Amino acid sequence: MVSGGAYYEIKILESGNKRYFYASFPEKLNQKIHHKNSINMSQAKPQKKSSGFPWAIVVMVVALVVSILVYKFVFGDVSHFLDADRKEPKPGDFLGIIYKGGPIVPILMSMFLLVITFSIERFLTIMRAKGSGSLEGFLQKTKTLLHNKDINGAISECNRQKGAVANVVVEGLKKYQEMENNSVLTHEQKVQAIQQEIEEATTLELPSLQENMPILATIASVATLVALLGTVIGMIKAFAALATTGNPDPAALAAGISEALINTAIGIGTSAFAIIFYNVFTTQIDSLTYGIDEIGFSIAQTFNSTQKK
Repeated sequence: MVSGGAYYEIKILESGNKRYFYASFPEKLNQKIHHKNSINMSQAKPQKKSSGFPWAIVVMVVALVVSILVYKFVFGDVSHFLDADRKEPKPGDFLGIIYKGGPIVPILMSMFLLVITFSIERFLTIMRAKGSGSLEGFLQKTKTLLHNKDINGAISECNRQKGAVANVVVEGLKKYQEMENNSVLTHEQKVQAIQQEIEEATTLELPSLQENMPILATIASVATLVALLGTVIGMIKAFAALATTGNPDPAALAAGISEALINTAIGIGTSAFAIIFYNVFTTQIDSLTYGIDEIGFSIAQTFNSTQKK
């Protein structure tokens, strides 16, 4: 006898005066389950592997070393000062003025270099993710090809476009073709398989877009705090000059205030650049993600509307 009509059979085995009940899958269902598991095993994809090398840390160390060297040997060159002791920069000499900002300046300079370096790296990565042509044009053309049921043409368009978005779309299209020839899964399972394929491909591509973005976000916040530390140190020196017995040293007072303002200016500028670039790149990444979601929905809906249930 069959319980529920489909999933297993209740069989009776008689031995002497005793009866034993047990459940077994019908042969056809066994074959179906085995075939489905074989499909799932064959479709397992290797995960994208990163190099594992901490390039970001290397860039940070290099930026700090370069900043220290520039601060000491370029900004601190005696040609920028009126005396060999580097106590007073030449009037209007910007490099000498920055040098008088004190030891916090190289740290702020390294942060500024990191902002520029990672901004260039993110810009190039996002441009590669968009592909060789217009992303909007690619998405529109792919939708048109899907509407015309030209899946091979859509795959060819993805191969021409390249980039992260095209990689996700081509995986969805290949699964679309595979589900067209699949006679084992139900219609709903086929649609779900296409959606899952697109989600998995998106999961593999998005981390490369988000990489190093937390560094920009961190610098945007930390740069102002480091600048505040330099400001406080400068003001401490200024008030120390006021606290001397007798006549206050106006040169030491001016140097302390100058150091405070220089650190403030560099820190605010670095933080402003980091915030601007972070917001620009976040908007670009959101646009790419929206494009992937849009075309993924179109692929699933096209299959759902064109294939027989």
